[in-house]
Amino acid sequence: MLVRHVGSILHVQSDVLCRVSNMKNSFSANVFTDSNNKMGTEEANIDAAKLRSEFLQVLRTRRPPQVPLHMLPGKPVNDPLYQECPKPIYSEVMASCPKEDIPNMKELLQEQNFYLTTEEGEQGRLPVLVLSMKETDKNKRPAIVFLHSTNKCKEWLRPLLKAYASRGYIAVAIDSRYHGERATNMTTYRDALISSWKKGDTMPFIYDTVWDLIKLADYLTEREDIDSSRIGITGESLGGMHAWFAAFADTRYAVIVPIVGVQGFRWAIEHDRWQARVDSINAVFEEARTDLGKKKIDKEVVQKVWDRIAPGLASIFDSPYTIPAISPRPLLILNGEEDPRCPIAGLDIPKSGAHKACADADCPLNFKMIAQAGIGHQMTPLMVKEASDWFDTFLKV
Repeated sequence: MLVRHVGSILHVQSDVLCRVSNMKNSFSANVFTDSNNKMGTEEANIDAAKLRSEFLQVLRTRRPPQVPLHMLPGKPVNDPLYQECPKPIYSEVMASCPKEDIPNMKELLQEQNFYLTTEEGEQGRLPVLVLSMKETDKNKRPAIVFLHSTNKCKEWLRPLLKAYASRGYIAVAIDSRYHGERATNMTTYRDALISSWKKGDTMPFIYDTVWDLIKLADYLTEREDIDSSRIGITGESLGGMHAWFAAFADTRYAVIVPIVGVQGFRWAIEHDRWQARVDSINAVFEEARTDLGKKKIDKEVVQKVWDRIAPGLASIFDSPYTIPAISPRPLLILNGEEDPRCPIAGLDIPKSGAHKACADADCPLNFKMIAQAGIGHQMTPLMVKEASDWFDTFLKV
C-alpha cells in the first residue's frame, strides 16, 4: 500500500522511462551470461554510436532551456564546502602522486578559477579550477579532467592537479552537481537525490554532471593551449562513475581512468550485492521505501530508484554495454578486489567486451583492469601511480 505521494510514485513510468523501455526493445546489443557470469556463446554486438545517441536523448529529456556556452570569471575558494563531518583536511594518497621536483614551482604554477554556463538555472553554472605551468613556448599540451568523490569538491583534488601540472599537463577539476560551490548546505546533494525521486525532473546521480562534462569538452577543445586530441579524464568513486559515463557519452575524452567507480548495477540487483552502493546514498532509498509502502529496502525498491533518478542505469546503459562502447580508446579500470560497492564479479562481462573491442581494433593493450588485492572501496597510492603511468603512456608525445 502506498503511504504518501501516491500520484508521483504511481507515475514512475514517465515519458523518460517509456523512452528507455522502447530503446531496450530495439537495442542491438545481445549479451547474456551463464551461471558463472561469463560471456555467452554469442558475442556482444554493441552499436556504440547508436547507444551513445540514445543516452544523449535521455539526458536531453530533463534539461532546462539551453543557453550559449560562455565563461565567467571566478575566484579561488578559501573555505570549500564539504558535505561530511569531520571536514577532510589532507589526503596522503593524493599527495603520493608522481610529480616533478621544480624548485620554483610556486612561481611557475598558474591557477584559473571560472564558471561555464552549461544550461539555464543555478545548477547550470559549472565551477572550474585549472592548474598548469607557465610556459614560454606555444606548444599545445595534454589535459586531464579530475572528478571528486561524493560530498567533496574540486578543491580536494589540488594535490593531484599540482602533481600533474608539474609534469606538463593542464589539470582541470570541476564541482559536480550539488557539490562544492553548487551546494548551499550540508545536505544539498542528498536533498537533490530525494527531489529527483519525488519529481523525476532532474538526474543528480551521474547523468546531470555528465551533461556538464560534455559542455566542458566543448570548452577544452577550443583552448589554444590544449591539444584537443589528448584530453584524459579520471575520478574517484562518484567521480569514477562520472569519468566512465562522460567518456562513453563523449569520444573527445581520449584516455580514461575510472577509480573505484565501475560496477554492474543490474548484476548487483540480480546477485543481491546492491546494499553497499545503496548505503552510500541511503536517504533516497529510504524515501522510496516509505513511498512504496515497504518495510525494508529490497531489490524492487533499488530497481525503481535507479529507473527514476538515472533511467537505463541498471539496464541498457549499464557497464556490460557502456564500458565496451568506450573501447578501443585507452581505458584503465582501477578497483579494489574486496570493494562491496563495485563487486569485481559483476565486471566479467564488461571486461570481456572491452578486451574484445580492443582486440578487434588491433590495439589489445588499450584496455586493462586492475583489482588490487585486499582493498575495499578506497583509492590507494598504487592506483594513483597506475593512473599516472597510464596517462603518461597514452597522452605524452
